Amino acid sequence: MRLSTKSRFAVTAMIDVALREDRGPVSLSAISERHQISLSYLEQLFSKLRQQGLVESTRGPGGGYSLARNAEKISMADIVSAVDASAENEEAATGEVGSWMSSDLWSSLNAKMLAHLQSVSLRQLVSEQRAKGVSVEPAPSLIKRGVFAKPKSAPLRVNVPNSVFALAASLVPTR
Repeated sequence: MRLSTKSRFAVTAMIDVALREDRGPVSLSAISERHQISLSYLEQLFSKLRQQGLVESTRGPGGGYSLARNAEKISMADIVSAVDASAENEEAATGEVGSWMSSDLWSSLNAKMLAHLQSVSLRQLVSEQRAKGVSVEPAPSLIKRGVFAKPKSAPLRVNVPNSVFALAASLVPTR
C-alpha cells in the first residue's frame, strides 16, 4: 500500500463529501475551492472512487457526488486503494518489493499499515473533524434559477448642459 498526495487528496475530498452528506450531492468545484485542489485532478480521483463504488454521481443542476454507501462502511484503505491501485499493481508486477534483502521488513510494515487503514472508517474521521470544530456552511436558502427582471435604477439626473447653446449660455455671466 502506498500513501501518496493522490491518496491524501482523495481522503480529504471524501471527508468533505461525508461532512455534507445530508445536504445532497457535493460539486467538485466546491471541493476544489474549499481545499485548493485542482478541479481536473479531483475529476480523475472521483472517477476512480466511482468505479470502486465509493461515490455516486448526480448529473445536472444541483448535481455532484455523494457517498455510495454508509460512511461507517468505507475505510481509509478502501479510499487509498481505489486511487492508488495502479501504482500497487505496477509495483507487484515489476517485483520491486521482493527485490530487496529487507523485503520482509517492508512486507510487515505494509501489512500493519493496511490493517490500520482498514480499522479507520470515514465516519470516524468525520466525527474527529466535527469534534475539532469544523463546521459546514449553512445550507443555501431556496436557490432561485431562471430569468429575473432587471432591477430598476433611479432616473439619471444630470446637471450639465445638454446642447452647445446651453453650454454657451452657462459660460456667459448673468447680469
